[in-house]
Amino acid sequence: MLTVVTESLTDAPAVPDDGSEERSLVAAAARGEMQAFEALYRRHAGRVHGVIARLVGSHGARAEDLTQEAFVRAWQALPAFRFESAFSTWLHRLAVNTALMELRSRRSRPQDEGDSDEEVFELIGSTDSAGHTTALSMDLERAVASLPPRARAVLVLYDVEGWKHEEIAAELGMAVGSSKAQLHRARNLLRDRLEAHA
Repeated sequence: MLTVVTESLTDAPAVPDDGSEERSLVAAAARGEMQAFEALYRRHAGRVHGVIARLVGSHGARAEDLTQEAFVRAWQALPAFRFESAFSTWLHRLAVNTALMELRSRRSRPQDEGDSDEEVFELIGSTDSAGHTTALSMDLERAVASLPPRARAVLVLYDVEGWKHEEIAAELGMAVGSSKAQLHRARNLLRDRLEAHA
């Protein structure tokens, strides 16, 4: 079994790269070299964890489990990676898909009502570029995490990830109009929650 957790996900900084070193690491990892894959994990774990946590609304054990699942899927799919896009782009999309699979599975569970306005998740602080926790980013992260699941997913995919409503609707199994309505709902709830804590 592949286990790549070697450090706290929130402590794994993104490492700038000119691309050539990353290509070498990806090629080595695709050949099955575990050390190369672990280096890629350390470079990208924070970003992967961040997008998954934002989409599923959990910065706890479930988000870490899904991050591991995304990296396991990456390890399995890496031999087919063709360098048609940057590895980080490919991995990011794989992470988003992992989170979306989780959201779809939640919808199919009878005990999960889904869009409860009272759903609030415990969050860890975000850090700015200097590595300091900022009150504004913590408030925003907390407010986003407290949104109902589908509204949160649409907000993150549209406003953060830059997806179009047609893509969101197809991925989440909803009409384009529903995606737009969920985005409007999410923005209004977010504004209200941020104003309430101002």
